[in-house]
Amino acid sequence: MEASNEPAPVVPRRGRVMRPWIQSWPSEERVSTPKPSTSAPNWRTPALAVGAVICLVASMITVPRTVFATASTLQQRNMTGMPYPVMDPGMPMGFPGQHSKTTNLLYGFNTLILTTFLGMAALMVYAPKQFSIVMDKLAFQLRSERIVEVVKTVERIKPVNCTCRDTGKAVTEDQQHVSQGYMGDKYPPSTFDECIKMYEEKRAHELNDSELVEMTLRGVIPFHGLEKALADTSRAVRIRRAVVSRTPGVHHENALESSLLPFEDYDYARVFGSCAENVIGYMPIPVGVAGPIIIDGTSVFLPMSTTEGALIASTSRGAKALNGGGGVTTVVTGNGMTRAPVVKFDDIRRAGAAKDYIDSPEGQEVVKKAFDSTSRFGRLQRVTTKLAGSSLYLRFKATTGDAMGMNMISKGVQEALTVLTRDCGFSDMNIISLSGNFCTDKKPAPINWIDGRGKGIVAEATVPREIVERTLKCTVDGLCKLNISKNLVGSALAGSVGGNNAHAANIVTAMFLATGQDPAQVVGSSNCMTLMEA
Repeated sequence: MEASNEPAPVVPRRGRVMRPWIQSWPSEERVSTPKPSTSAPNWRTPALAVGAVICLVASMITVPRTVFATASTLQQRNMTGMPYPVMDPGMPMGFPGQHSKTTNLLYGFNTLILTTFLGMAALMVYAPKQFSIVMDKLAFQLRSERIVEVVKTVERIKPVNCTCRDTGKAVTEDQQHVSQGYMGDKYPPSTFDECIKMYEEKRAHELNDSELVEMTLRGVIPFHGLEKALADTSRAVRIRRAVVSRTPGVHHENALESSLLPFEDYDYARVFGSCAENVIGYMPIPVGVAGPIIIDGTSVFLPMSTTEGALIASTSRGAKALNGGGGVTTVVTGNGMTRAPVVKFDDIRRAGAAKDYIDSPEGQEVVKKAFDSTSRFGRLQRVTTKLAGSSLYLRFKATTGDAMGMNMISKGVQEALTVLTRDCGFSDMNIISLSGNFCTDKKPAPINWIDGRGKGIVAEATVPREIVERTLKCTVDGLCKLNISKNLVGSALAGSVGGNNAHAANIVTAMFLATGQDPAQVVGSSNCMTLMEA
């Protein structure tokens, strides 16, 4: 669409008094200088004159009388030396001298207050519009501080190019004052109610960035729902970064926008609703390759993503040494992912009855049939039970094809528990959690080290003595003694579970990051034991 170069039309402001919810001014100067309208009918001067005459007449009647009363009281007190003025019974009621000094002063003060209210009432009756203007001025003074405070909150929003919603035309560079995140003078800032209406009409994408930031800070647009509201994942990430930088009460609240965390030139559509929420950018981590290494007769490179210097180089050196003896031979010793829900009964008798049933061949068959019905790849191997009081833990172990299969196995477990509750006479079984940590997932545990979780593999390689000395710069005897002292004895003294190795977690983590796997699973996936023989 072509950009418009026509001069900006003049748009009148809405109302006489500036609203505190107008948020999108580009600078504080516009906030500190606006003045409320002082337009009024031509007869305002006579009206004010009438009010002034009324106040003057009332003052001429009451003020001298109050002053005379005070002076008379003081004069009598000085002449007689009495604490109170002389009382004259013949003096008419209400004249000075009949009351005390305090009474006369209060009388005069009340009279002045009454006179003021009478003047204001006269102004309201004879000049209501002028009175309204005066009140508007007063209200403006009270609101102006709030206006400045709110504008300071959003004036730091970084200007970005936008599309003007009133014309649908892209703004050119010569209209930068209009397009940089604010509508400027050409398009006055939308009111908060207008922004809400546009959001409810599914037109949030037509709001400028400063309005979107303010709407999100106020909770109108959900922080996690910017992608859905804008239908633009890249813009949603930009707005979210601005919101994080302006959220009050957050430590280093401006650090994100000024940080080096990149966010541009990335396909966030592949992330939204798939693998991350509340996205504010991406972290570029270098990816390298180690090797190649020969595994079961096949030469492969090992992708590794890391920021630890020399890790890939040392892994490549180890691969070179292993290749010198013909490579690595592997054997898969176990294959089964686990999930262990916890259920509870009213007493241990019912919990024990459920355990006996599930452990029986009939129970195993019923549970397996229910589990296998939920997936084409998930196949239940066995269910192991453990009783703790009236709580029963069931450790499901199943193959999941080429996938890790946590969602797959969780779905099968849910169906198996449903069948046990509905068809097997355990309607009083209460499911506490689909995962009771008897699996166990992402935590060091002897049960995983002993029984296995996932794939269990044993690898073997024979490295000639000359290769060890030339490539690894050490002797075979020295390397074997080091392995015993460090990897076996040292790890035992530390009470390590599955940690009888040098640093397997380093290599596994780098490969998980490079291939998009869950890094938290390194806790169990790096469990291994290194053995050496000369």
